[in-house]
Amino acid sequence: MKRVAGPKVADTFEIRHLRYFVVLAEEQNFARAAERLGIAQPGLSQQIMKLESIVKTPLLDRTQRLMKLTLAGEVFLEEARKTLNAAESALVAVTKAGRGETGRISIGYVASVAYAGVLTRSIASFRKAHPDVELQLVEMEMGEQLSRISEGRLDFGFIRPPTPLPPNVVTRVILQERLVVALPDDDALAGTGAVDLADLADREFITPRQAPDVGFRRNTTTACEEAGISPVIRPIGRDFTTIASMVAVGLGIALVPKSLDCLRLPGVRYRNIRGIHTTSELAIAHRKSELSAAVRAFITHNRSAAFPADAWD
Repeated sequence: MKRVAGPKVADTFEIRHLRYFVVLAEEQNFARAAERLGIAQPGLSQQIMKLESIVKTPLLDRTQRLMKLTLAGEVFLEEARKTLNAAESALVAVTKAGRGETGRISIGYVASVAYAGVLTRSIASFRKAHPDVELQLVEMEMGEQLSRISEGRLDFGFIRPPTPLPPNVVTRVILQERLVVALPDDDALAGTGAVDLADLADREFITPRQAPDVGFRRNTTTACEEAGISPVIRPIGRDFTTIASMVAVGLGIALVPKSLDCLRLPGVRYRNIRGIHTTSELAIAHRKSELSAAVRAFITHNRSAAFPADAWD
């Protein structure tokens, strides 16, 4: 069976051939077209003849005194313009992607990040600078965020350290918040100003469902140790909204980030704590090596963002 040979590389046209032909058709004059293209007129003539040789049909009607396209030339002109526009669009798209201006970023966060305002400020300012990047947000427990980031199933996370990290994940603290104590509003100390943790030594503390060395469970024990007491931790809450509700019905008290006072549940009072310097840290988490330009841009944005430190007045 006889094999039909395909076109030789030398017989295929290039983008520049299309551009030469379009400019010539627009100028309808070899001299003006050559000047616009920045090439010599004989060189332009040779390239147009080469193009005609490649497509195997005349594109210019050379029987006329004035330059005129053949019917095939008119068809080719329309298609050449489409191809050049598509090539330009592709170039713009790949350039924007390489600069991190397009793409998709999956972002996990713990709910308390939203209370602190960090999430909304971060997303709003990034979207303003990168309007074509798609952001996917999902509230997620801290440990699951870190696992998914490590496995490549999540790009970025907002978490509350301390917590163990997978080997390929790094964090950076972007905000430190002071701690306040959440009390039932009928508690004897709820109507006072700042309180001493030592006065709460006989109370039961409610913390999130975490390991002893993780997140707010660790913050609670550290703050109490700083105040010279050993906390009794019994009730466990799924999240801070649940914890605040548990405080309201008298199941215990809780140390929470200052920003949680925006969660005005009935039956709960938030009071400042005297004499401790333990804080709640808010951090970003991401892979050590990141291939996506969009994700790298989001990492840079959050590493350099100005999140004001929590006031201590």
